[in-house]
Amino acid sequence: MFEVVENTASGTVIKVIGVGGAGGNAVDHMIRNGVAGVEFITANTDGQALSRTQAKSQIQLGSTGLGAGAKPEAGRAAALEAREQIADALRGSHMAFITAGMGGGTGTGAAPVVAEVAKEMGILSVAVVTKPFSFEGVRRMQAAEIGIEELSQHVDSVIVILNEKLEEVLGDDVSMEEAFSAADSVLKNAVAGISEIINVPGLINVDFQDVRTVMAEQGMAMMGSAAASGVDRARIAAEQAVACPLLEGVNLSGARGVVVNITANKSSLRLRETKEVMNTIRGFAADDATIIFGAVYDDPMGEELRVTVIATGLGQPQVARQ
Repeated sequence: MFEVVENTASGTVIKVIGVGGAGGNAVDHMIRNGVAGVEFITANTDGQALSRTQAKSQIQLGSTGLGAGAKPEAGRAAALEAREQIADALRGSHMAFITAGMGGGTGTGAAPVVAEVAKEMGILSVAVVTKPFSFEGVRRMQAAEIGIEELSQHVDSVIVILNEKLEEVLGDDVSMEEAFSAADSVLKNAVAGISEIINVPGLINVDFQDVRTVMAEQGMAMMGSAAASGVDRARIAAEQAVACPLLEGVNLSGARGVVVNITANKSSLRLRETKEVMNTIRGFAADDATIIFGAVYDDPMGEELRVTVIATGLGQPQVARQ
């Protein structure tokens, strides 16, 4: 067990830890896109892949540096060896995003260990993971589903990105790079949105404890963000923020907790727009859901209005077994 360490620095410390190859790629995508107010960590059994990541904090899982051979049990064993290093890297954070590709060795086996360490340290944790394509085979999909089930026992919320939907959403002529960039952007938008909600002062503030209250509604989660302009910008942004075609299990009718944040130019935000955003979101959520609302002024937004939505308690991920 690890002790909970109080962080006395001002502001909420958010860390993102990418586990395995896919997790490391997702972290690099965020760094390239300039996501601010977040600390990045990568952890991998593959020493070569680890050395190529842009994260300042890197954790070698296991002693060989040769990977996990697509075996989740090897990934788990390597992470157990590195528990102290994982704890050291996470120490001081209030919230941690754990991202990994499910179905392989390192992400599937090691990510639940990272989540377990974060839970022991009292860190609010959200897992953002991908499920494999169907052409990768039944065995890999079953490994992914078991890994997600194990993760869900330790994290506060789980966001599952379906690789299989990338072609459906983006078209069959999309390049591999564009497809995986779209999946990585789900994590980027979620982290950037939460960072803005918590750390940017607003007319109506949403603080870290508000986010913790919503995230305590364990189960599947969604996070979406969208911006729109024009006379109908509030409704359009709200509807697009909750439309997450790449995510699994997104049906807000069962949401137990919802955070809504509106960002707009100070001179342009109207009370009727706030009402329209909230009525749109409430139309999707459960009648008795805990709904927390915030508004942030950002003058460079110009004529755009951005809506960020976090919804939790959407139900537990279903695990298929033979």
